[in-house]
Amino acid sequence: MAYTGFNRCSIAWAVLIAVVLVARTNAIDIFLEWHVTLDTTLKPVTRDQPVIAINGLFPGPLINATTNDFVHVNIFNDMDEPLLFTWNGIQQRLNSWQDGVSGTNCPIQPGTNWTYVFQTKDQIGSFFYFPSIKFHKAAGGFGPIRVINRNVIAVPFPRPEAEFDILIGDWFYDSYQSTRALMGTPLVAYHGIPDIILMNGKGPFGNPMSKSYESFNVTQGMTYRLRISNVGNALSFNFRIQNHQMVLVETEGSYTDQIALDSLDVHVGQSYSVLVTANQNAADYYMVASPKLVNTSEFTSLVGIGVLHYSNSVSQVSGPLPDGPDPFDLDFSVDQAKSIRWNLTAGAARPNPQGTFNASNVTLSQTFILQSSVADLGDEPRYVVNNVSYRTPETPLKLADYYVNGTGVYQLDAFPTHYVNDDAEYGVSVVTGIHKGWIEIVFMNTLDAMDSWHLDGFGFYVVGFGNGDWSTDSRDTYNLYDPVVRSTIQVYPGGWTVVYAFLDNPGMWNLRSQLLKHWYLGQELYVRVFDADPNPAKERPPPENLLRCGYKAITT
Repeated sequence: MAYTGFNRCSIAWAVLIAVVLVARTNAIDIFLEWHVTLDTTLKPVTRDQPVIAINGLFPGPLINATTNDFVHVNIFNDMDEPLLFTWNGIQQRLNSWQDGVSGTNCPIQPGTNWTYVFQTKDQIGSFFYFPSIKFHKAAGGFGPIRVINRNVIAVPFPRPEAEFDILIGDWFYDSYQSTRALMGTPLVAYHGIPDIILMNGKGPFGNPMSKSYESFNVTQGMTYRLRISNVGNALSFNFRIQNHQMVLVETEGSYTDQIALDSLDVHVGQSYSVLVTANQNAADYYMVASPKLVNTSEFTSLVGIGVLHYSNSVSQVSGPLPDGPDPFDLDFSVDQAKSIRWNLTAGAARPNPQGTFNASNVTLSQTFILQSSVADLGDEPRYVVNNVSYRTPETPLKLADYYVNGTGVYQLDAFPTHYVNDDAEYGVSVVTGIHKGWIEIVFMNTLDAMDSWHLDGFGFYVVGFGNGDWSTDSRDTYNLYDPVVRSTIQVYPGGWTVVYAFLDNPGMWNLRSQLLKHWYLGQELYVRVFDADPNPAKERPPPENLLRCGYKAITT
């Protein structure tokens, strides 16, 4: 596989430089250098297993940016496998070249480095990054992203005393290489679950496998912002803090209506911000993340436990863990999901209220109906969408699209967007998204597990949930007044979820299951949003440091 630099498009780059200079008048450049290694000394659960560390850290370092900043991340791959990072929820406006998934980028080869440059254009909120190929996410490599408001934009709640990033996720005892190899067996691919839940890379409080546990130090009477992300591989969880309520304020770049919660369901790939006030007696209190759809009396290690420590506390946590909702009570979860609404009056990345641009009276240009299920293809267990399991080509789709209009790599719109194929098959699934059109995406889940879908490049409006099969009559149940806008949404077992998206961001965009084994085994497709205008203000040209691979490196 050959890799070369890119030195074409000089005129386009000259125009782009002018565009970027204007953009930088209200932004700064952030330069980061990451050395990515497989570290066998970290041992979050006292097992000999390789952990993907960044500059020796697990989780990785915080990316702390402001709306419109330019982030430069120079990644040195000191592992023994090719590597990519994706920036979950960062929309990469006009620039899918930086998205960091197999369909947009050639991997960074071992012993080499490559620099991502992306802008947090017109965004605020809580996000995270993670390695996107070769099952690497099961080994770590994830870390938090904060995009804070510009000073001229009011935040719709008082400034907290401090902020804490809390990355929670399920974890395997075995190495990611061993777990990856087992994905070829139906028992593990279809029914296997992880072994333990970590909080910020640390095991549960009181668990003999834990090398340490997570603890946040707070001052009595003060209010704190917790940015909670589910960085796991398979399991949704319910998060709660003993004797404390939480006020939900933000999710994945959208300010929400502020609602008080005793507990919060967080599904794989999702991020939330909550406010917590230290208004109880001076003591230590449990923080708990318990999995959904799992009997934790049989899998006690799958309860993540940390500690909220009052600075003037003289006592350790004690007593039973705080009760949460029944993990099999989907009605509770659905009702909570429906209660998460967009704050229509708050500003976010721009001074005008979020609700200025909404889904209340739109004309749909497209509808995709996507059904997730499983199928054996030959001797391989696979996850399928409309009975098509995605197979990654050697040449990234974005490069094939740019250089050869996809020829020899993918066939545009061969994927069935409205029906399920009679027979399961492999495919390189690329579908047209109409530029500046509204799309309705119906996610249907035939599995007995919670699913979670993500769309790169956009925030989508979560307009509806339901049980059984979706039909056009289901539209009568949609919330079109104040649906929350986010980029990852859960789909309940045997149910459907519907989102609307306005496709104003040209590029090649990944639409995937956030559950790692689903994604790794084929539950994804790409949406090609094309604008024929070559003006780089519409879509940026390839970066000058572009890596080229496959199809004889696209050009000679």
